[in-house]
Amino acid sequence: MPHRPLPPSIKVHRNPDQDALRALAMTHTPAVARSSTGTLNKVSRNKSRVAKYTYVIGTPEDAARYSAQLIDPARAQALIERQRAFLEARGQVIEVQGRLGIGPRAASVQWLYSVEAANIAGMQQVLAFPAETPGEGFTPDFRVIYTPDCAAEGMPGEQAIVVDLDEMTTYILGPDYFGESKKGALRMLCAQVYAKGGLVLHAGAKLVHVGERDVTMTIMGLSGTGKTTTTFSKQGSLTQPVQDDMVALWPGGELSVTENGCFAKTFGLSEATEPVIWRGTLDPRAWTENVYLDEDGVADFSKGALSPEEVARLADVLVKTGADPEKVAAYAAGLHDLDELLDERGAPMDGWDFVKWTENGRSIIPFAAVDDAADLTRLPPVRSMGILNRDEGADAATPGLVRFTSPEQAAGFFMLGETTKTSAAGKETGKTRSPFTQPFFPLSHGLQARRFSALAETMPGVDLWMMNTGFVGGDGRSVKQGVGLKVKINHSSAMLEAMLSGQVRWVKDPDFGYEVVDVDAPENAALLQIVPAEILQPRRLFVAQGRAADHDAWVARMRRERREFLRRFGVDEAIVTATCG
Repeated sequence: MPHRPLPPSIKVHRNPDQDALRALAMTHTPAVARSSTGTLNKVSRNKSRVAKYTYVIGTPEDAARYSAQLIDPARAQALIERQRAFLEARGQVIEVQGRLGIGPRAASVQWLYSVEAANIAGMQQVLAFPAETPGEGFTPDFRVIYTPDCAAEGMPGEQAIVVDLDEMTTYILGPDYFGESKKGALRMLCAQVYAKGGLVLHAGAKLVHVGERDVTMTIMGLSGTGKTTTTFSKQGSLTQPVQDDMVALWPGGELSVTENGCFAKTFGLSEATEPVIWRGTLDPRAWTENVYLDEDGVADFSKGALSPEEVARLADVLVKTGADPEKVAAYAAGLHDLDELLDERGAPMDGWDFVKWTENGRSIIPFAAVDDAADLTRLPPVRSMGILNRDEGADAATPGLVRFTSPEQAAGFFMLGETTKTSAAGKETGKTRSPFTQPFFPLSHGLQARRFSALAETMPGVDLWMMNTGFVGGDGRSVKQGVGLKVKINHSSAMLEAMLSGQVRWVKDPDFGYEVVDVDAPENAALLQIVPAEILQPRRLFVAQGRAADHDAWVARMRRERREFLRRFGVDEAIVTATCG
């Protein structure tokens, strides 16, 4: 549908307000309920984005240009026409006009939704900044067209996210998860910003008050690493939240924002640990997705296994969102015990996913509901940039806090994007790497490392760091056994506060050449009262437990794997050497 007006037979709900979008969602969106605090909660079929069904339009000759899988132009056009016919048959569409960002760096976006996606339209409107000149004459930089009930026939999973980077239009057929709408526009922004000399980072950002000056800090991280938690946690009176997910970096450390709210994970959410996100999620202006509501509409952010009685109450919702009706009925009738439906890791067996509530609950919170948010129109330059690695497992040996010694070394570790997958959105677990934690960058990933190095050279005095938000020497089970250590939220806040205040005494790590906290220095005594020395220097834990050889093997393997990963993307050899030695 690029550059083609909608047929006149289609009724357009143009820029409906939030009340109207809630009414449309209650009428047309399946599996939607109102919570006890007034938010609307959607239970979706898709519990996460489907990268495997995302395609950039191109021919085999274009393969070197893009990081995503390609779809032949003719096949793409057939899907586009199918979607257009679907909208004509439905006879109505919701249009949201808005901007990614504010000021001269902002990009205008037109989002078009079939009516069953009214909840997604409402969520997207919260995150978007208002259009400068809304109405029939609105001219967007990007267009996203989203039809959850239009199956992509003939495609794997009958779902497809088709990205046309020439026309800057994304077509979404089949998924019903909000993240596809959000990332659909941001993916195109990545390409536009790169073409203009910047780099979009999959990062939160916060304003930091250091002495007599203010600086901006960015925090990169894949889903589940604690990016939003770190962004919205306080370090004394030093910080104010700016963004929780995507920002654009420009020469000199200029930062441009993208969203007017945040898209937060809600599993395990509590007022004690994440008060800003907790209050925002319960605000009636918020929307939620895949949050468990009890019979009174009260949210349970830590819901795990469902009882037969709970499955019976939710049977209609579960079946509408993909569960097998016969299995739902059998479990509700008490014909199966929970334990027989779980594997050795505690994950549901195929076809029985519904017996455990997804951990990938989400909330969309308007920035107006965020306590003590920064003024997005007056952001100082970026002078602190970090990446989160949620390390986990018996070989988890990433130090609690690392300071990089050069832009090249930082570019290498940012390019690695190391973390541990969580089971929040499914069954995939284990260590992973994702360039710049940026699975949305549609161009060749090696471009990110080169661009970052160039930008960092224009930012004198920038602090570049990495923080482990997971474990050292184990996981949740081994922590209970006294073997591993958990990096807690108060540990992360203490490490960041000490670093931002300039109170850390550093020492060179003998294995990778970056700097770690000197646990023997008197200057770090206050930090060590909060954070165990073994988190700051994991080798100490391995040595104390007689596992020094395991640590040495981890170092050797990391050097080898990191070198292979970076070279696979054609990263400059100077960056490889600075990262791997």
